[in-house]
Amino acid sequence: MNTLKKIGSIVGLVVISGTLIHSVSYTKPTTKTKEVGSRYYPSSMDFAGEKTPLHLADVKERFDRELIVNANLHGSMIIITKRANREFPIIEPILKKYGVPDDFKYLAVAESALANATSSAGAKGFWQFMPATAKEYGMEVTDEVDERYHLIKSTEAACQYLLNAKQKMGSWTLAAASYNGGLAGVNRQITSQGETNYYDLLLTEETYRYVFRILALKEIMQNPVMYGFTYTKEELYNGIPIMNVEVDSSIPDLAVFAKQQGINYKILKIHNPWLRDKKLTNTSGKKYVIEIPTSGY
Repeated sequence: MNTLKKIGSIVGLVVISGTLIHSVSYTKPTTKTKEVGSRYYPSSMDFAGEKTPLHLADVKERFDRELIVNANLHGSMIIITKRANREFPIIEPILKKYGVPDDFKYLAVAESALANATSSAGAKGFWQFMPATAKEYGMEVTDEVDERYHLIKSTEAACQYLLNAKQKMGSWTLAAASYNGGLAGVNRQITSQGETNYYDLLLTEETYRYVFRILALKEIMQNPVMYGFTYTKEELYNGIPIMNVEVDSSIPDLAVFAKQQGINYKILKIHNPWLRDKKLTNTSGKKYVIEIPTSGY
């Protein structure tokens, strides 16, 4: 028999602070707004408070490339921004709790477009952890439970990785680069090239572009109107109120469990994507927290 303990109700937040997203109304980008967006170029940029040297010709061109590419992915940027309204309020306080700069939420955007994606190499979740790395940072990865799909736990693991990377690499920008190129890979290039600044390193094509893509996403999402994107609050995806249910024993049939909670199997899986099977085997008494929506489903 399952031991259940209701441990509170959480209402999903709907505000992304510090952006222009909610201050304007949505209109389809017109030719005029596209022209404005294509001409606009920020006078300065920084990542996590570390200045981007846009006065350097190659740096300006690399940033410009990612800005143009991402500003013209209209469908993708609209979907990402709608998701951000729901997901950033979950990610932001975790980053703050761990002392990781807020800009790293855009790294999650670059990794997965704020979806539980799966890469061709087998990385999964918002933060795209490989199985071994996920386990190294305390996440459970089995056939039945994969916490790479758990937004809170994977964000906490990403924070731990980034803090470790910052300590080893010396800057937040290099920590971000290492998230793509690996600590060993980036460090190898630092040693061989005798440079300690991301913007002075020649890296693999993907890592060479990686931080610039994050910067471009930050710039577009913070200043959407300048790039032809406008929205109303009503069009953005909102958090749904949930109740947390604590489980410390096996659940032989998650569909039956869902019905007992007043929802169906589909809704259960949407809100708990880390549950990967139709059952949950728990012989150790481990406590799992399962989200049950209380309205809006």
